[in-house]
Amino acid sequence: MTDTANTRELVLGILLAVEREEAYSHLVIRSVLEKYQYLEKQERAFITRLAEGTIQRRIELDYIINRFSRVQTAKMKPVIRNLLRMSVFQMKYMDSVPDSAACNEAVALAKKKGFGSLAGFVNGVLRNIARNLSDISYPDEKKSPVEALSVRYSMPEWIVRQWQEAYGTDRTKEMLHAFLQEAPLTVRTNLAKTTPKELKERFQKEGVTAEPLDETKYPGLSYAFALSSYDYLGALPSFREGLFYVQDISSMMVAELAAPKEGDSIIDVCAAPGGKSLHLAEKMRGTGCIEARDLTPDKTALIEENIQRCGAGNVVVRQWDATVRKDDSVETADLVIADLPCSGLGVLRKKSDIKYRMSEEQQAELAALQRKILDTVYCYVKHGGALIYSTCTINPQENEENVRWFLERHRDFLLEDMKQIFPGEHLGDGFFLARLNRR
Repeated sequence: MTDTANTRELVLGILLAVEREEAYSHLVIRSVLEKYQYLEKQERAFITRLAEGTIQRRIELDYIINRFSRVQTAKMKPVIRNLLRMSVFQMKYMDSVPDSAACNEAVALAKKKGFGSLAGFVNGVLRNIARNLSDISYPDEKKSPVEALSVRYSMPEWIVRQWQEAYGTDRTKEMLHAFLQEAPLTVRTNLAKTTPKELKERFQKEGVTAEPLDETKYPGLSYAFALSSYDYLGALPSFREGLFYVQDISSMMVAELAAPKEGDSIIDVCAAPGGKSLHLAEKMRGTGCIEARDLTPDKTALIEENIQRCGAGNVVVRQWDATVRKDDSVETADLVIADLPCSGLGVLRKKSDIKYRMSEEQQAELAALQRKILDTVYCYVKHGGALIYSTCTINPQENEENVRWFLERHRDFLLEDMKQIFPGEHLGDGFFLARLNRR
């Protein structure tokens, strides 16, 4: 058991790792929760909510702080900046935390971290914000629409502008709103080991609430559940036994669109951590062969680990650079799965720090990389086979424009299906899918 000050200290450590070391928020939070498994469930939930919320709402929090501080957040020491952010988040978004507690704990933590000389500054700024929080005025949407949406929804202005130009203001607002909602954890039954009915019974025994997905809204996904009221996933015997696989709904749709036949030969060119390969393996009932490739030993090790846990015998792992043609793979695959590196703007509910790392320049580089990979791997598809192209982003340059570019270059491919999934349309991530059949 720990006290609230220590839980806040852990959150401060997470925020500093994400900002200073550019660590990925979901990995840092997971690592802290694994290390402090002995904490009460309520305390672990507090850590997750405060860390995720502070990162997610960073732009709005800085806007509020900057209205009450003579030193702007950009010029503050990282410890003080993040202390203020997490304290303002508690005041504005965590009703269970009294304002006085948020202020007092921040002052105590500033002193503990060696910033006693700034404790008065922290105290003054936070108490001033606490008194005026309900009266803060935000940018006017009519006068400054991009800035207003950026501050209100904590989304960098360049992303707001890009989405408005591509999808219009109404769709952009829907997406911005959806990204601030909590996303449920979705899992897929490992049909090679159990049935959805048996898995649901196991979840009940383990104290986990598992809601089957609505089949009218998610046709074909009768094997999937949205989980809640669990604490630490790795502690569940059903997880360790490989009875299910954690996977977003949108990601499950890749195997549904691929619709493999028993005995098919499949190459998944950017496969880590292996969810799509394992899903396809199950759909083929252990027949055929899936070659799951990725670039680095770390990534291939991750695929191997998931194969071992889930017991898939028809998946082989290869370390291979997808931009380099593998001559002995030419015209050998019934299906090529190209779920390619992308800007990741579809997964901001779960990995909200991506929006602060990504830039338009990086997006353009990624779109070029996607084209290079597509131009390399298409030749692995047999005549009569299909290439499945997918990304977890919302950006025409990386999605529809790449498909148009590919079809102009490769006239022996025909577009059968293409879909941009927006967050807010369903429980899953923003995602893009296209099926390209080779004549």
